[in-house]
Amino acid sequence: MKRSSFLFGTVSGLAIVANPEHVFAKALAQAPLPGLPGSQDRCLVIVNLAGGNDGLNCVVPHGDGRYYQLRPALAIARGDVLAIDAQVGLNPGMRSLKALYDKGMVAIVQGVGYPNPDHSHFRSTEIWQTAAPDRYEHTGWLGRYFDDASLPRDNLFKGVAVSKVLPEVLVSDHTDIPAVPALDQYAMAADRNALASKAFFTEAHDRRLPFDSPYLAHVMEIEGNAQRSSEELPRLVAGYTTKASYPATPLGRSLALAAQIVGSKLGTKAIYVEHGSFDTHVSQVTTQNRLLAQFSDAIGAFHQDLAAHGNDRRVLTLTFSEFGRRIQENGSRGTDHGEASPLFLIGGGVKGGLYGTLPDLGATNMGNVRYTVDFRSVYATVLEHWLGRPSTTVLGGAFQKLPVLA
Repeated sequence: MKRSSFLFGTVSGLAIVANPEHVFAKALAQAPLPGLPGSQDRCLVIVNLAGGNDGLNCVVPHGDGRYYQLRPALAIARGDVLAIDAQVGLNPGMRSLKALYDKGMVAIVQGVGYPNPDHSHFRSTEIWQTAAPDRYEHTGWLGRYFDDASLPRDNLFKGVAVSKVLPEVLVSDHTDIPAVPALDQYAMAADRNALASKAFFTEAHDRRLPFDSPYLAHVMEIEGNAQRSSEELPRLVAGYTTKASYPATPLGRSLALAAQIVGSKLGTKAIYVEHGSFDTHVSQVTTQNRLLAQFSDAIGAFHQDLAAHGNDRRVLTLTFSEFGRRIQENGSRGTDHGEASPLFLIGGGVKGGLYGTLPDLGATNMGNVRYTVDFRSVYATVLEHWLGRPSTTVLGGAFQKLPVLA
């Protein structure tokens, strides 16, 4: 049965999945994982650029005249592009990311997508998070990774979603992952009766129920574990000292918490954060440039913080967005739902550079960038060469790995 997410409270914003079999006294016990040397100490941070990030104004094909013909109002001026080479460069708001690229810490994979692309936000997001473009799948690709029987079961924080609800990418059949919107919001229901509720569940958890109800007993055990985990996490990360100036944005705060979790050595294997919305049908330049600058600055601070604590080679950051945008601008100085787009892999263990094929703006799929790299190849690379796990069972098949990781 798929693990379900339980929401406790309307003010606190706590969303947690908890398993009554978790033993908190062993929460930090982490048995060595089989797989690549050092993979047991690594963490994957996934950044969802939600809404459909326009790849052509993010990784800009400034050397292609068709880009300027098809986007007379939206195209980034050649003099503003942060040039990588004579053909492509980054959006002018992405200076912090460009600095990391120049250090060899950023791999840009161009033309990433999947066969028969879907232009619906909901379905395409589901496809990227479940890694199942050809079927409906009830678990996420990282959820299936966590369900691997060889992973330790007794660490509640082996995966963390820094979000209000559990994203589908972390939904699994057997593994419980907490969703933490912010450290100060990770608590029990913050209504008028919060203290009384806490006292009731604390007492009820240890006494016999007045009637036979395995379902209620299970819920109460989940409640007890949720309460204990909300008390444990702030204590476990309390000794961490941030050594970077994060931007005062939701993404900046999310990545600051991610750095705390990584630096506190909780055995966390994957952390999910989100940023957006990039659904820029109207007035795209202002919105996307602002969001990309926020992303770039938050990523720059995050990896500076990691490096200051000696964690820069332990963490791989991977971005994704449900789709790119159409090549030609619309009549509202924006772009509509498209298909393939670039993604970024960032970290000290990355072989920096450009990968994949430069988008061909002449050979399109009905006005959209054609995909040349299946996103499951990126996932297979991360699973096998970063997390040290076989990818075929997680992804439902074998996919070519990319030479993007050291």
